[in-house]
Amino acid sequence: MLLIPAIDLKEGQCVRLKQGLMHEATVFSDQPAQMAQHWCAQGARRLHLVDLDGAFAGKPQNLTAIKAILAEVPASVPVQLGGGIRDLATIEKYLAMGLQYVIIGTAAVKDPHLVEEACRLFPGQIIVGLDAKEGWVAINGWAQITEHRATDLAQRFDAAGVDSIIYTDIGRDGMMNGVNIQATCQLADAINIPVIASGGVSHLDDVKALCQVANHHIIGAITGRAIYEGSLDFARAQQAADQWCSDLDD
Repeated sequence: MLLIPAIDLKEGQCVRLKQGLMHEATVFSDQPAQMAQHWCAQGARRLHLVDLDGAFAGKPQNLTAIKAILAEVPASVPVQLGGGIRDLATIEKYLAMGLQYVIIGTAAVKDPHLVEEACRLFPGQIIVGLDAKEGWVAINGWAQITEHRATDLAQRFDAAGVDSIIYTDIGRDGMMNGVNIQATCQLADAINIPVIASGGVSHLDDVKALCQVANHHIIGAITGRAIYEGSLDFARAQQAADQWCSDLDD
């Protein structure tokens, strides 16, 4: 169970939102590259970046901060990024900068053919982010709830050849009230590719609960506010997850 620190970028700063609301942003650092270094030093084996401004603008908005982060992160730590990725040119630019994965969210829902073409051109580097509320997918920075079921779209993108699905329960994100295990497992059971959980990872009990369902092909969990505010000690949590999953394998 890979725990993945989130670095959400807004106007060049590292922030966290509550339920995707831009006016509910809490600034945790004005030096996101240093924050990336910090999480790597704490044992992070992957980093999750989000260009929040890009998600609303529909195009990259935090390139300076992203480049600074990539310059500081060891080559052994893959970095994934979402937010404002709406075309192949943006995908190509980001991968050329050194990102290992790009996450297509809103554009995947509006233009599924983009995902199919991206998977063809950049195999193994495309992740689809499905953000849902009560099972219905949200787009445009969570501002719009669609008529698409998350499981239905996940099955389509599974067939398209994406590397994995990031599933975010937006009702839990930033609220510190636990992971929606049932919904995450339901989605994971509907597809053949790995799932990364997101939203509500706030205590060691949440990590343990995810480890207990890792056999559903849930390979990781993104955590944000909890590791910034201290309710979850990242290094301890990753060590515990490694031990719990090892014990389950035995």
